[in-house]
Amino acid sequence: MSRLRLSGSGVEKRFGRITALHGIDFEIAPGESVAILGANGAGKSTWLRLLAGLAKPSAGRFVAEGSEGGGPAAPLSRERLRGRIGYVGHATLLHAELSARENLDFAARLHDRRPTRAEQDALFAELGLAEFAERRVGALSRGTAQRVSIARSLVHDPDLLLLDEPFTGLDEISAERLSHQLARLRRQGRALVVVTHDPQRAVELADRALLLHRGRLQEPGPFEAAALRDRLLQLAREDVAGARA
Repeated sequence: MSRLRLSGSGVEKRFGRITALHGIDFEIAPGESVAILGANGAGKSTWLRLLAGLAKPSAGRFVAEGSEGGGPAAPLSRERLRGRIGYVGHATLLHAELSARENLDFAARLHDRRPTRAEQDALFAELGLAEFAERRVGALSRGTAQRVSIARSLVHDPDLLLLDEPFTGLDEISAERLSHQLARLRRQGRALVVVTHDPQRAVELADRALLLHRGRLQEPGPFEAAALRDRLLQLAREDVAGARA
């Protein structure tokens, strides 16, 4: 189980005059899988980058705590946090001219890891990528490259996997395959935070949902796909009504 706990109190993130996150409070417990739901522009990607240690809050307090070797939990620096996180953003962060295996080698070295070929093969098999290990990434389909990107994010055995809209740009078959493989990672004990706008994917992949709207946390309602979809539609209608007023 993950030994990483993330929490925030009054967290804000501003970009000049634009406030992307407005004083949000949250906690993600060790081993927990959480979906962050919201419309485009709600602040979901900004929040995920904060969780990954890739950005700092403009105000408020964000704390990452982790334990090692069975010891007590202690605060982690941003640098140490990044070593405990696997991050999959909008870009795959893969080198197109390298093979899938070479991309894994490169990513592992960034974390001072040297996984054996057998360990790499096990990771490829876990994500249904065994037949693509030696292929150049630039020749792979979008869906397959996305799975290689997830393999890259797991190569250092992180406590928590952060995924920012992992289904974007995938056809229905590729999205369904990826959903099944992420669900399998979760069953194997991987902790996930998945940013999505799809309530059905949220329910399939997470223990609970956090709903973000215009940079503010909202009450999500029951953790059911239909209820979450209705809540998102309600917030969208309120936006339209407010614009007309």
